[in-house]
Amino acid sequence: MRKHTDYLLRLRPWSVSTFLAALLAVALATTLQEVLAAFGAKLYFAGFFPAILIASLLGGAPAGIFAALVTIPIVWWAFMPPYFEFNPLTHEDYDSLSTFALFSSLMIAFSQLYREGLAILRK
Repeated sequence: MRKHTDYLLRLRPWSVSTFLAALLAVALATTLQEVLAAFGAKLYFAGFFPAILIASLLGGAPAGIFAALVTIPIVWWAFMPPYFEFNPLTHEDYDSLSTFALFSSLMIAFSQLYREGLAILRK
């Protein structure tokens, strides 16, 4: 049973491969979000939550935080109107950002606890 979760601990936090995996997850999430936006979805951060969860599970808290920090300017620039401009945020945009930050921090924290639990069980 232990072999099913061994891949989660292969990437070491703070390694270059961890941050590359986080960037890849964010790039895939950007593509997913673009598809959702093409269908008219106004959920700015919906496609990025799985990317942050995957980055956090694979690379720990540093990768999850990096993915969340990279996500904010991407969403602000590409998905919040006016598109492809950095304009001042509205109250609704601040609400979306704060909700994203809250749920991202919870996912990152629980992912880190899960990784630590797996490391303890591995010994």
